[in-house]
Amino acid sequence: MSGFDDREQAYEKKFAYDEKVSFEVEARLSKLYGLWAAEQLGLGGADAQTYASDVVAANLEEPGFDDILRKVRKDFDDKGLDISDHVMESQMQDCLIEAKKQIENK
Repeated sequence: MSGFDDREQAYEKKFAYDEKVSFEVEARLSKLYGLWAAEQLGLGGADAQTYASDVVAANLEEPGFDDILRKVRKDFDDKGLDISDHVMESQMQDCLIEAKKQIENK
């Protein structure tokens, strides 16, 4: 029975680790995407950092990234920016790739 218990504990540790990494990647993606959106909005420095933090907070509203896309879409529309959903989603994918690289290399 000891071998089974060891295997079960190993799976539990792997699951916990994978969940932690997934959360870190999602948080990093949100920040990177927020910084990109801030740049599009003409924000820089501390204002860009604050905006990126707002995007990270918006991501906590529901699973997935639709909450981020809604927030940024509204902000772009309020500012009169003509940035397509396709461009926004493409940038999201680029941020996901970069977030994974950054988390893997830390």
